Amino acid sequence: MGGTLILAAAAGAVAVLLAVRLWVVLRPRAAVPRRSLSLLVVAGSGGHTTEILRLLENLSDAYCPRHYIIADTDEMSAHKINSFEGNRADRNPSAMDHLGCWINSKGEGQSKERSLGAIAVIQFTEYYIHRIPRSREVQQSWLSTVLTTLYSMWLSFPLTHRLKPDLVLCNGPGTCVPICISALLLGILGIKKVIIVYVESICRVEHLSLSGKILFHLSDYFIVQWPTLKEKYPKSVYLGRIV
Repeated sequence: MGGTLILAAAAGAVAVLLAVRLWVVLRPRAAVPRRSLSLLVVAGSGGHTTEILRLLENLSDAYCPRHYIIADTDEMSAHKINSFEGNRADRNPSAMDHLGCWINSKGEGQSKERSLGAIAVIQFTEYYIHRIPRSREVQQSWLSTVLTTLYSMWLSFPLTHRLKPDLVLCNGPGTCVPICISALLLGILGIKKVIIVYVESICRVEHLSLSGKILFHLSDYFIVQWPTLKEKYPKSVYLGRIV
């Protein structure tokens, strides 16, 4: 009996500590100015990738390096990302005079550095594409989805831990759930506080997606694009249509 009470008390203490730690990680913090910010972007097949790339068009080169996470079977997103980054470099020819590195989906890349005189000015146009197993396929049963999501999360945490991004940006593909939970775990474990920004898809007018429902309480900033969702979820951020 005494041993059971001790175990129950220990479990309760651990639960309280985890709850406090989660509150510390999720509470709002003052923004700290930075010269650059490591960005992790979760892309999904079809419209999700198109929308997330439209968002990135308005970001400066200070968001660098950019790490893209896609499903291991998603060749279309890999092609769109490479095309987007290529066009981005073409629109900013000055970046070609600085240090640049382009990594394709196979991990192959080239880099170059050119001296700019006494004052070395370095600007990164660096991006990487990483692949993880898809959390859920189309028409996959919910029971098997739990197993595939757990497997995806098992592989996501080592990747997120290695990258240690400053910010995670996602907009709804199932792949974003294990990535965001892994980023949250970095903060809970005291490794690094990662800011999670979730942008609900423009297609979601009255109801959140499944990913949105899961990450609404876990993200630092939850952005919706329709006033009806803002009314239902007052803690969300409404900026109008942004894609």
